[in-house]
Amino acid sequence: MSISNQNNNEALFQRASKAMPGGVSHEFRYFSPYPIYVTHAEGAYKWDANGRRFIDYKMGSGSQLLGHCHPDVVEAITDQAKQTPFTSDCHELEIQWAESVNALFPSADLTRFTASGTEATMLALRLGRAFSGRPRILRIDGHYHGWHDHVLKGISPGHDAPLSLGVPEEVSRLVTVVPADLTAVQVALEDEQVGTVIVEASGASYGSIPLPEGFLAGLRKYTSEVGSVLIFDEIITGFRWAPGGLQARDGIVPDLTTLSKILTGGLPGGAVAGRLEIMSLLDPRLKRDEFKPPVSHKGTFNGSPLVAAGAIAAMKHISGGEPQARADAMAKRLRSGLNGVLDRRGVPGVVYGDSSTFHIWFGNCNRTVSSLSPIEIRGLSDAVVNGLRSALLERGVDLMSYTSGVTSASHEEADIDYTLDAFDSAVVDLIEARVIVA
Repeated sequence: MSISNQNNNEALFQRASKAMPGGVSHEFRYFSPYPIYVTHAEGAYKWDANGRRFIDYKMGSGSQLLGHCHPDVVEAITDQAKQTPFTSDCHELEIQWAESVNALFPSADLTRFTASGTEATMLALRLGRAFSGRPRILRIDGHYHGWHDHVLKGISPGHDAPLSLGVPEEVSRLVTVVPADLTAVQVALEDEQVGTVIVEASGASYGSIPLPEGFLAGLRKYTSEVGSVLIFDEIITGFRWAPGGLQARDGIVPDLTTLSKILTGGLPGGAVAGRLEIMSLLDPRLKRDEFKPPVSHKGTFNGSPLVAAGAIAAMKHISGGEPQARADAMAKRLRSGLNGVLDRRGVPGVVYGDSSTFHIWFGNCNRTVSSLSPIEIRGLSDAVVNGLRSALLERGVDLMSYTSGVTSASHEEADIDYTLDAFDSAVVDLIEARVIVA
């Protein structure tokens, strides 16, 4: 590799820093001393501005279940672009797309599309408040539901405050945060002002902090008893845990479901799907009090025909469950092999995960994640987190966030085996640098 190529990512970051705050359009995309800049991707791989290929375990923040640039999705988007990318009108593709969602998700009588996952949770909370007639939201400590004001309180385990300036205290007062403990939930639901409960169906950060056994079933029971609206955030689990999400796999049906990522075939967009009597509040033909529709929701790019075309093409593969089974098998192989590396190198820690995810944790836990607190799980030092990420990037492997990742249907056994060798080498480097202890 030439010296000039080695600096392409750095040069792009220098340009970006003069054009965008911090040089990035998403705070998690920043990486010290500079991020990689991707030029193209295919299957399980992506290439950066230096021409280096990476085995990708970020996979579009979990959106690319089929792999990057699946030919059917690309063809559908290309064909639709030739007809019309967007006119801000109704079109048949959005109907077909909604019908697919409604057929797969047990909670989905009706579906309303949004332009992002954050917008989906924002709309779901508005619907919950409108239907219940109660202003307060109950959320679980450390769970992530986007970046809008109503979900920033409690976003980091153990921090019962918004981790951002600019969030009005009046908004935060309407949010109650409890740990993933059913007794705490029951106590919080005694507040008659709590009308909406939202939870990451996987547990915090797509399962990096797993939920206790029976927690979702208990949530369903207790919210039903007090008449609160239960929202499953399935923006990660939806279509990944099963074609109909975790709710279909485990048989626990919420009132509303928020979706994004795989929903769109990996394109921008999101949705809220749910019970008829709640979703009908969005119907512009209905009037309640002085409001018509009862719950207002707009959005220029909701249900974009370009996105719908790609999503429908992806659904034809996703709805049968084969891609999920393939991705799950690759993740299982990877988790087992990563644990094997830790054993072989004498490094205390554990690699765990559900479905097609994996999470790497360093420390003494006797291989029992349930023995750790959320703060401990998310408390790895920057030296460990950034050290592992950097060491793997040097070896052509990219994680999604923290020390976690996802697999796709396009990952092969050879990719997993290469990753295990890269991880083994990275662990040796971290031991020698005294970043982790063997």
